[in-house]
Amino acid sequence: MVTPKLEAFPYQLDAVEAIRDLEYAAVFHEQGLGKTKIAIDVLLYWLRTKVIDTVMLVTKKGLIANWEREFAVHAYVRPRLLTLNAKANYYVFNSPVRVILTHFEAIQKEEKRIEIFCRTRKLGIIIDESARLKNPDTGLTQSFIRLSAGFIRRIIMTGTPVANRPEDVWSQICFLDHGVSLGENFKEFRARVQLQKGLEGNAEGQQRFQYELEDVQQRIAPFSVRETKNSGVITLPNKLIHAVPTEWERIQFDMYRQVRNDLRAVLIRDGQPVEENEEPVLRRLVRLIQIASNPRMLDTTYAGEPGKMAALQDILYTAHDQNEKAIVWTSFTDNVDWLTRELRNFGARRVHGKLGIEARERSLSAFLTDSRVEVLVATPASAKEGLTLTVANHVIFYDRTFSLDDYLQAQDRIHRISQEKICHVHNLIMTDSIDEWVAVLLEAKHTAAQLAQGDLSPLDFQAKMRYDFGQVLAGILGTG
Repeated sequence: MVTPKLEAFPYQLDAVEAIRDLEYAAVFHEQGLGKTKIAIDVLLYWLRTKVIDTVMLVTKKGLIANWEREFAVHAYVRPRLLTLNAKANYYVFNSPVRVILTHFEAIQKEEKRIEIFCRTRKLGIIIDESARLKNPDTGLTQSFIRLSAGFIRRIIMTGTPVANRPEDVWSQICFLDHGVSLGENFKEFRARVQLQKGLEGNAEGQQRFQYELEDVQQRIAPFSVRETKNSGVITLPNKLIHAVPTEWERIQFDMYRQVRNDLRAVLIRDGQPVEENEEPVLRRLVRLIQIASNPRMLDTTYAGEPGKMAALQDILYTAHDQNEKAIVWTSFTDNVDWLTRELRNFGARRVHGKLGIEARERSLSAFLTDSRVEVLVATPASAKEGLTLTVANHVIFYDRTFSLDDYLQAQDRIHRISQEKICHVHNLIMTDSIDEWVAVLLEAKHTAAQLAQGDLSPLDFQAKMRYDFGQVLAGILGTG
């Protein structure tokens, strides 16, 4: 049976009707607004109307189990799994399967057989978390783009199409339309939309940057749908953002100052910060983030209590007193392990990429079902996508790096359908540290993304956008 089990929300029905008959489309609904339901209803429509014989649904490896659960809730059809097991995949390709559930790496490994498969079936594809394809230079993205033309229906889905920088959207759209909307040359596109230093005080450059972002949204609008939690399609509790200043532990600050001084000569040329988006520079700056977070990550002999721990404990005890749960996010695996031990009195469980999928599932299950487990400690890379964790209404960023996608996706694990409490996002920011620059940079990236995605009006963009992140970095490094 290829009819949905459950009725969709009106805005989900609108999205389905808008895209179901298009050759290609993008579902850019903000995270937490039920893109999974939209995808399932579209693929059922394709199968029911026989426009498609078989649909491939591609997601991240860690989200396969989540999608299996969603199919059980929303559809009568059961997907077959395409994995890295070539022998098992042979039977998938040679069976009358209607829905194939798979992950990105399996598509890349099975590219040749999928290319042949496309010639024997009318095949559709839906890509969940399509920002995984944001880098056009990776073998994974190139594999998907080569396969694209073989699918007669193509849909991409992500709540953060501009995952980190405006240019991130290019290869996702190229998969859909082969360069029709945003051009066939990535480097030319990036040169037009890149958020870069030197725009502060440059009115002409700012105007040009704004025009290019608006142009992106206009070019993709005919085949994309986007709703946000602020657009009135659904009522959710408020989400409150709290900047929580923290103070240095003495030895921690001495370590930070030494590393900062060592880096200054590398990162500052002629009194100005070098290009912030250069990956080698960002990797160097991560060392400062690590020390401001937990010096043990760089020096295992450090025996003090990092300055952020007291503030973290205060937030968690307040949540405990109100019988509320919290997720603590850190970008570093070693920090997850350390924080989990430090927070054992809250029953803390952990999730990070070095744990097997079964271990992650056990931690998530305990957090969701056991009242004694009040805290989940996780890296955004391992748990920022596809999960509904609305048993919690606090997220605490113990540290943040430069990834806008990590920040937005992670906080919205709690601010989504089924949440009944006011949500609190706590950003721990070490005073006079790199954390302050990260906050400014992420805000600038978010504002640029909002304009490119159509979430902000041009006037609101002008009022909100900051271009001074280069100067802020110089000040943080002690040269401003």
